[in-house]
Amino acid sequence: MQDLEKLAQELRRKGQTEEIRALADSADGKKLGQMVDGAAVEQAVKSGDSAALQQILRGVLSTAEGRRLAEKVRSMMEKP
Repeated sequence: MQDLEKLAQELRRKGQTEEIRALADSADGKKLGQMVDGAAVEQAVKSGDSAALQQILRGVLSTAEGRRLAEKVRSMMEKP
């Protein structure tokens, strides 16, 4: 959970929140949004269930869309 918070802070610091929103609004982001159970993610976050979050993330990364989005986020993180 702390890693996700650090990632969010770093993206805000770099001024990349709009880029993240654009990814979420992309075709890949929308498709993943339909595949992921938002209530399950919310419950896992609220309860601090890192195992459930890891399972959800593995499911996302097992898709072509998830891998593409993860690569785009990784690229954003490498920008100064």
